[in-house]
Amino acid sequence: MSTREASGAEDPIIESRDQLVAPMQKGEKPEAAWRIGTEHEKLVYKRSDFHAPSYDEPCGIRDMLLNLQRFGWEPIEENGKVIAMRGDDGTVSLEPAGQLELSGAPLENLHQTCAETGRHLTQVKEIGEACGVGFLGLGMWPDKTRAELPIMPKGRYEIMLRHMPRVGSLGLDMMLRTCTIQVNLDYSSEADMVKKFRTSLALQPLATALFANSSFTEGKPNGFLSYRSHIWSDTDPHRTGMLPFVFEEGFGYERYVDYMLDVPMYFVYRDGKYIDAAGLSFRDFLKGELSVLPGEKPTQSDWWDHLSTAFPEVRLKSFLEMRGADGGPWNRICALPAFWVGLLYDQSALDAAWDLVKDWTMDQRETLRSSVPRLALDADIPGGGKLLDLARDVLAISRQGLASRARLNSSGDNETGFLEPLDEIVESGKVPAQLLLDLYNGEWGGDITRVYEQSF
Repeated sequence: MSTREASGAEDPIIESRDQLVAPMQKGEKPEAAWRIGTEHEKLVYKRSDFHAPSYDEPCGIRDMLLNLQRFGWEPIEENGKVIAMRGDDGTVSLEPAGQLELSGAPLENLHQTCAETGRHLTQVKEIGEACGVGFLGLGMWPDKTRAELPIMPKGRYEIMLRHMPRVGSLGLDMMLRTCTIQVNLDYSSEADMVKKFRTSLALQPLATALFANSSFTEGKPNGFLSYRSHIWSDTDPHRTGMLPFVFEEGFGYERYVDYMLDVPMYFVYRDGKYIDAAGLSFRDFLKGELSVLPGEKPTQSDWWDHLSTAFPEVRLKSFLEMRGADGGPWNRICALPAFWVGLLYDQSALDAAWDLVKDWTMDQRETLRSSVPRLALDADIPGGGKLLDLARDVLAISRQGLASRARLNSSGDNETGFLEPLDEIVESGKVPAQLLLDLYNGEWGGDITRVYEQSF
């Protein structure tokens, strides 16, 4: 989740609707300036007994963050506590229960993305070795109850933890127990954004299936392959889901602004502190009628904050965020941006991918989204067949898109090699969660702690 820093001196009051549309419009970039931003979270545990370390304990989350200073990272604080580290490779921050996230820098190609990921993991593993700390690449804690997990000292998390049980039964699990990989991608125009949004939203269940990696809860199989994805179905209906309006005629920046104005608020950030505004209306805020700040109107930073509090399968800010994938190990971290860059950053590939899904109805999209958490690649697709069949076609399109980009490394290799982990999944027909279930039911003898042998 976003790391908030104090706004600069220029933070104008929002006086017109044009200012609400501006962040999306300003995201438009010529193709030569398109970048790839990759975010990935990992579960942190103490090797001695597998517990999730607290913020304050020796070699806990705070110390993990501060130890990154040896690699040139600089602390970001909130109320005197370090909550993130800033560096050339982006930002390392903490999720609500101490999941460690790298929000990577905007990069030109996947070779750079994978090198960035490798540097990050090398650094945290070096720190972890000295502290007796390990890392798991999964979509969800496989064995921890909510009560066993620590809470990190970020003001927005306090508000969200209070609010989540009011609007859904699984929101606390989303915050405390899950991990994801996300990719942030650019667009050249409003029309380009619309086509990319529709294509990626329709295909997001395929990404969920390919990366499904959360099949255990509190030490036992939970009946799902991506329980993390299922959790989003009962987190908060006002700010999650497949966004049917994206597929309606006339969709664009203005319609997304309307959606965000209808998403209830979480907070307002003032003087370094979060003010609880959970459930209140940003429309009231625009009129100066927000009950927690009577008479005050929102600034540009308030709107940007609000844009970060919706969690649909694909999210629009000044770029598009792909949000469907479970967390995973190093090679799959690189595979997710490869999958989406191949589909969305080459026009022929984008056209071909949209052609595969453009005739689906909204009911069909919703049915696929709801079946994938349990069935993954075995889910039925509109028109007949299984998601596995679609995966073959989509990966072929993505590969062609990456080949057409022709972004080469020093050895002359293009970016298609980063799709190999997904090729292996499709060839075997088994997603990562199914492989872990095979181990659990086989050589692990029902002992879920053996999963810690799979750490980074």
